[in-house]
Amino acid sequence: EVQLVESGGGLVQTGGSLRLSCAASGFTFDDYALNWFRQAPGKEREGVSCISISDGSARYADSVKGRFTIYSDKAKNTVYLQMNSLKPEDTAVYYCYAQKIFSTRDYWGKGTQVTVSS
Repeated sequence: EVQLVESGGGLVQTGGSLRLSCAASGFTFDDYALNWFRQAPGKEREGVSCISISDGSARYADSVKGRFTIYSDKAKNTVYLQMNSLKPEDTAVYYCYAQKIFSTRDYWGKGTQVTVSS
């Protein structure tokens, strides 16, 4: 059974930090790109960051560059999103998304809430 389980969300003040985790199971971790998306109330889901597990290459949305860092731990089949200098506009449900390279196979996690108070 494929699972993507997010954790690490919570309530933090502006300028604070959180680290989100996405624990993956049920598929070959190295064959996938792992992404973080987020969805704020009343807004469309948007991509935040992506990492290719095989080579570690990463990309970021302009809105989080320099503040967020994505990285993986292959031994734990886990991807992390370190979020620093958080802003109220970062408030959203954050979702983990796995997409198999050169394939349409994909999986979503259930999300974790991040709330940044002003």
